[in-house]
Amino acid sequence: MPVADNEIYCKMIDRAKEKHFAYPAINVTSLTTANAVLKGLAESKSDGIIQVSTGGGAFASGSFVKEMALGAISIAEHVHRVADRYPIYVVLHTDHCQADVLDRFVIPLIEETERRRASGRPNLFNSHMFDGSALPLKENLDMAVKLLERCHKNELILEIETGVVGGEEEGIKAEAAAKLYTTPEDTLEVARRFSMIKGARYLLAATFGNVHGVYKPGHVKLKPSILKDCQDAVEKVYGKEARFALVFHGGSGSTLQEIREAVDYGVVKMNIDTDTQYAFTRAIVHHMLKNYDGVLKVDGEVGNKKNYDPRSYLASAEASMAERVKEAVRNMRGEETTLFKG
Repeated sequence: MPVADNEIYCKMIDRAKEKHFAYPAINVTSLTTANAVLKGLAESKSDGIIQVSTGGGAFASGSFVKEMALGAISIAEHVHRVADRYPIYVVLHTDHCQADVLDRFVIPLIEETERRRASGRPNLFNSHMFDGSALPLKENLDMAVKLLERCHKNELILEIETGVVGGEEEGIKAEAAAKLYTTPEDTLEVARRFSMIKGARYLLAATFGNVHGVYKPGHVKLKPSILKDCQDAVEKVYGKEARFALVFHGGSGSTLQEIREAVDYGVVKMNIDTDTQYAFTRAIVHHMLKNYDGVLKVDGEVGNKKNYDPRSYLASAEASMAERVKEAVRNMRGEETTLFKG
């Protein structure tokens, strides 16, 4: 049963907090990219997280349909079918979902899980992210609390964000004046509001200068110490058990030292998209340049079917992306940490 259930997912989070490592959460858009994540995790002997964004879901449903929830369901059902062939646990998660698309993405997916549970089947996804970071904190948490109540009833974990991750992702660009650093006061309010829902589990993406996209090392000014300040403030008021399970968004261009410092302060999940996209595409480009006269019918020739068969270059892309997943696992101290005993 390597698609984790809620009990296993909670154990994964608690163990990562205790042992100071984190799980890579890789955005996927197809069966091939999902397979690449499973391969990389299995070869690292690490559990991990496959996640689908609104844009990734729309892409997966096909350019004619473009339905984000339908595409996410298709990818999740594939993972449920193949994951039990891998000796690790995998979690299924949805990435950034802004308030204006909740009714087209997260809500239909929760409804799908509710239908599955009613018929005795396991949850489709394990967790969902609501990104209300562009809203005033009160409005963000008002919506998040209602979602957390519904998620808790269905053994789903909710991820929220306070502060704004800079840069651009899925066509959403942060405003120049966006609040890029979460404050202890923000996190105290999160803890206060969410503590009212007894037993509910959630993840917090607290921002500390994170920026979506790809940048050279040193161009992103991260302040991981902000995470420590937030954790200390919450522990002082609510006790050690209230310390957050944190999420690191916008990690491309971060140094190994910054990644591990963030993990030491309670990051248990780090989102990766840009770097694995590049690894996937880089292998395809290499194939095309190396075999240009085979993938193209040059000067009246017929090309080489073995070269332009999509399986040839997609297999290379899958392998390349899997290697980048393995690098992420190493960076987060996750090698050989799987809970799966087989």
